[in-house]
Amino acid sequence: MLFEGFMNLTSILKFDARLSERLRVAEKPGALRNVAIFFAHSGDSWFWGVALIILWWLGNGFWKRWALIELAGISVLAALVMSLKFIIRRRRPEGEWGGIYRSTDPHSFPSGHAARAFMIAVMAAGLGPGLAALILWIWAPLVALARVAMGVHYVSDVVAGFLVGILMGLFVIQIHQVFLMWLGTFIHFPLW
Repeated sequence: MLFEGFMNLTSILKFDARLSERLRVAEKPGALRNVAIFFAHSGDSWFWGVALIILWWLGNGFWKRWALIELAGISVLAALVMSLKFIIRRRRPEGEWGGIYRSTDPHSFPSGHAARAFMIAVMAAGLGPGLAALILWIWAPLVALARVAMGVHYVSDVVAGFLVGILMGLFVIQIHQVFLMWLGTFIHFPLW
């Protein structure tokens, strides 16, 4: 029974690798590759961290709160994803593109970019304005697909990231009021 389960897992992983390779455009110059590069990078944690800090700095009360909640969610999600990656230790697909990802984070399962993109989209749908949610729900799957297209993830990595991100987004929506109250009493100066 255990051997059969292992054989099924092996065949699933082989299928995953074949499908991921078929979606790959990293080595194919052209417009599709350039679009994939843009979306693959648009989910970077540093980009979202800087953008949310700027939004907090320049925004009004609503946007300040939203930025703080998103930033806190991204931080907790990053710790969760990195923990899962170091427990599972699945190597990224072989390739040249994405050297920074390969050197700083050699593990691929689950995709942190996919998790972050879908968590941001869920939180926008639950807490933000409708137009922002719509744009982010279009953007999130493009980020996930681009990560496979650029060869830094397998399809199963981004599917797992999708699930982790959705669950984390739903969790943050449920606890955001408690978080804001705690933060307000902990910091002792107005953040929004």
